[in-house]
Amino acid sequence: MPGRQLQNRTADRTGVPPRAAAPGRARTGPVRTSQSRASQAPRTNQAPRITALGGGQGLSASLSALRRLTSDLTAVVTVADDGGSSGRLRAELGVLPPGDLRKALAALCGDDDWGRTWSEVIQQRFTGSGDLGGHAVGNLLIVALWEKLGDPVAALDWVGRLLNVQGRVLPMSAVPLDIEAVVRGHDPASPAELSRVRGQASVAVTPGTVQSIRLLPDEPPAVPEAVTAVREADWVVLGPGSWFTSVLPHLLVPELAKALTETRARRLLTLNLAPQPGETEGFTPQRHLEVIADHAPDLAVDAILVDERAVSGGAFGQADLAGLEKAAERMGAALVLGRVARADGTPRHDPELLAAAYDRIFRTHGRIGPWR
Repeated sequence: MPGRQLQNRTADRTGVPPRAAAPGRARTGPVRTSQSRASQAPRTNQAPRITALGGGQGLSASLSALRRLTSDLTAVVTVADDGGSSGRLRAELGVLPPGDLRKALAALCGDDDWGRTWSEVIQQRFTGSGDLGGHAVGNLLIVALWEKLGDPVAALDWVGRLLNVQGRVLPMSAVPLDIEAVVRGHDPASPAELSRVRGQASVAVTPGTVQSIRLLPDEPPAVPEAVTAVREADWVVLGPGSWFTSVLPHLLVPELAKALTETRARRLLTLNLAPQPGETEGFTPQRHLEVIADHAPDLAVDAILVDERAVSGGAFGQADLAGLEKAAERMGAALVLGRVARADGTPRHDPELLAAAYDRIFRTHGRIGPWR
C-alpha cells in the first residue's frame, strides 16, 4: 500500500512573510494582470506549494490552471453532493460522495496520452437504464478502493498514482455532509418568507434567494491531511465554483476554518464569471464577497481575482468597480482584474489565461517565487 503522502514535500520553504493587518493596506485601484498565456512551468523542487479548495467544475478549472504552475498541489474537495451517481452511491453504501473528488483527479491528469486517456475514462458514464446506468467509471473505482482499503485518503492516493496525477486530492471531511440553506422567497407566492432547503442538489437550483447555509452534522471533523495542506501551503486558492455549495462549505468546517485564518499562506479568492441560476441568481460581485464575509468574518484574503470583461458589460453588467474594490478592501484584499474567460463567450475559465493570472498574482502579492 502506498503511503498517504505521494508528493515529494522537499520544496525549499523560505516562508511567507506575515500578512499586514487588513485595515492598514493601502490600495491605489484594481490591479490588471498581463493577458499573456502561461507556458508550462518547469517541475523543480522549488515550485510553490498550493492548496486549492472547492468542488465541481469550478475547482476543476482552478486545478487545470494551477497544475501548469506547480506539481506541489493539493485539492481539498467538498463532500456534500447528494445528486446523480454520487447521491446514489452515498445513499446505498453510506460512503462519501465521490463525484467532485473524481472531477478533481481528472483535472490533475497530465496532457500526455496516459493522462488524457485516464481523464476521459474516469469521467465516462455507463448508459442504459439498468443499475449501472448513469454511474461514472471513476466513481465506482474510488468507492471500490474505499471498501477495499477502509481509508478514503489512502484510496484516493492509490487512484492518483494510477492516473499519474500532478498533485493530490483530499476530501475536506471524512464523513458525508448535507447542506441546509435559508432561502427567501422559495415559495413564489410568499416572496418575503424564509424557508429551509436541504441537500446540495436542491440548494443549487432553488427558487428564491439563498441567505445563508450551514452544514449537517454541525461542526463536522476535517480530514487531518487537509488541515495540514492548508497550514503548510504557500498559497491557498478558494473558488471559483458554486458559491454556496462548493466554495462556502470549507469555511464551515471548524478545523479548516481555523487553519485558513491561522496559516501563513497567502489567500487568493477567484470570483465566478457569472451569477449562477438558482444559487446566486441576481447577485452582484460585491454580494459574492459579502456572503464570504458573513459566513467567515475572521477570514482575511490577500487578492481577489475578477475577470474584467465579466464586470465591464459582461454577465455582471457594468459593475460598480469602486464598490467592488471597497468590498475587497474590507476583506484585506487587493482587487485584481484580468482576462481569464474562454473566448467563446461561455462563463468558463480558460486554463492557460487563468494560469497566467495566478502566476502574476503569486509573483506580485507576497512571496516572489524562486521557482521561476
